[in-house]
Amino acid sequence: MRLSVHTEQWPLATPFRITGKVFDTYDLVVVQIEHYGHVGSGAGMGVFYMGDTPASMMFQIESMRSRLERGLTRMQLQDLLPPGGARNAMDAALWDLEAKTTGQSVWQLSGVAPRPLETVFTIGLEATPQGMAEKAAAAVGFNLLKIKLDGHEPLARVQAIRAARGDARLVVDANQGWSFEQLKGLAPALADLGVQMIEQPLPRNGDSVLCGYRCPVPLFADESCQHLEELEQAAARYQGINIKLDKTGGLTHALALASAARIRGLGLMVGNMGGCSLVMAPSFVVGCVCDWVDIDGPLLQRSDRLPGIRFVGGHVPVFGPSVWGGGSASSARSISDAD
Repeated sequence: MRLSVHTEQWPLATPFRITGKVFDTYDLVVVQIEHYGHVGSGAGMGVFYMGDTPASMMFQIESMRSRLERGLTRMQLQDLLPPGGARNAMDAALWDLEAKTTGQSVWQLSGVAPRPLETVFTIGLEATPQGMAEKAAAAVGFNLLKIKLDGHEPLARVQAIRAARGDARLVVDANQGWSFEQLKGLAPALADLGVQMIEQPLPRNGDSVLCGYRCPVPLFADESCQHLEELEQAAARYQGINIKLDKTGGLTHALALASAARIRGLGLMVGNMGGCSLVMAPSFVVGCVCDWVDIDGPLLQRSDRLPGIRFVGGHVPVFGPSVWGGGSASSARSISDAD
């Protein structure tokens, strides 16, 4: 097997703000693995708050070059690289390569039944509640909105969005931006506004106070649950987890995490750190076993990799074999309604 790796920058349509960070581009590391004329592709953005950078990811991937040339399976990769963006990109490329060399689709290889999904559309932080309300009003065709919040006027922002979009289902994401006192004060009001889920209200490693807390809105862990080793702790504090492939280190581990979380009775969301359709396609697979889906990364970019995942408002048909993870065209098309 031969390895090729490079970086790509995908400019965003407008700056995207969350608690403590602003994104102007999505910076990806793209891996291609060739074997007997077949090329598998994958990409990762990494987890910035865990120290992932394009340079560090490239270094990790390059460290696998000689091992890959001697033959490397996805399961072996799990023991050779830690969870993170580098393993995610390589894992995705190996899935894609396996699909191409065996003539089977990712659905056949994974055993996941494909289905159309509904993704959230994310409303990033703006300077004023009215600015966020205007973005929500402009999101025509999206009936599920994810609202990014921090500690500044969170309730006023949700109230403004609810006034502008009385029809929409709402979830909120504080990205570790609240204190426990803020959460306890906000949660009843958010429940009254119809908010259906609160994601990561408290800081990672600062959320032990959630043990025994009965929140009127379900709480989902994001930063507080990176991978399987953190699941038990998260299960004691949250009602669900947000699975991101850059956190788990790829689809292989993500599917194992989803299965283990279900055994513990947790709700599931698939999310993303950002990126084009090549990044979202493996996340779509996880989305098929989740309650909530956040794969709107390509919608925030100025353009997407082609061929890409198709978005019809917030509805996302099953992607075709040319996007990623396709085996033979006939086997992939038989279970796909989009190409």
